[in-house]
Amino acid sequence: MDKIRRQERRIALTKILADNPNQLFSLSHFSALFDAAKSTVCEDIDAIRQAMEQFGLGRMETVSGAAGGVRFLPVKTPAATAKLLAELATKFSTADRIIAGGFLYMSDILFTAQVMMQVGDIFLTRFAHLAPDYIMTVETKGIPLAFATARAFNLPLVTVRRGSRVTEGSSMSINYVTGSSRRIQTMSLPRRAIPAGAKVLIIDDFMKAGGTARGMLDLAQEVAASVVGIGVLVATAEPEQKLVEDYLPLLILHDVDEHNKKIDIRPAFQE
Repeated sequence: MDKIRRQERRIALTKILADNPNQLFSLSHFSALFDAAKSTVCEDIDAIRQAMEQFGLGRMETVSGAAGGVRFLPVKTPAATAKLLAELATKFSTADRIIAGGFLYMSDILFTAQVMMQVGDIFLTRFAHLAPDYIMTVETKGIPLAFATARAFNLPLVTVRRGSRVTEGSSMSINYVTGSSRRIQTMSLPRRAIPAGAKVLIIDDFMKAGGTARGMLDLAQEVAASVVGIGVLVATAEPEQKLVEDYLPLLILHDVDEHNKKIDIRPAFQE
């Protein structure tokens, strides 16, 4: 094998780290892969770190010690977060998204992988300090967003079902009351999905009164797991009092005017 040039090595190194966010790689791994000294790999990583920070593309994190190494965190800068949320608010504001009953059509954006990957990076940026062990969501529309968040964290995704499946073995099921319609529904979680004592981050696409989030929180507690955070893409302004207290919405839906075909949706916070 010919000697790998520095430019080629750095391109390959960047690609590997960016494709595997939050995964810790030892310097020995890259040293063997590129047939280069560890000091040379360190120089490459420093150069990549500077470029990432200069262009706001993420953060390189070095972990010291025998089990240490380097990993890439796809964190979003405040400017990039504000820009993406403003763009999403604009997309969600088009009149043709209004569905009878005052609902908002969101599926096309929720199932656009490139967009959801960026939103997942925002949730990583906001929740990384909580160090969750699992990402949890409920079927079905929230799955792409939760999956993108799980990828950013490099964590397993656990999907709560509305009803149990025989193919998943024994499950824990609970009844919960939807906050908006006050209907009683059932959600279930395979018993082997989350071990006792695990820390869970709940991610969902939409919250009105918070009944579904409350159900997932209760279900996690039933399997002796603790919920460290709740993130939602869109939450309604009303009712102001939700069934969960601590949650992070990225966008707030203030009003859907079916008569005048107007939607008022705005970023939930300014960085």
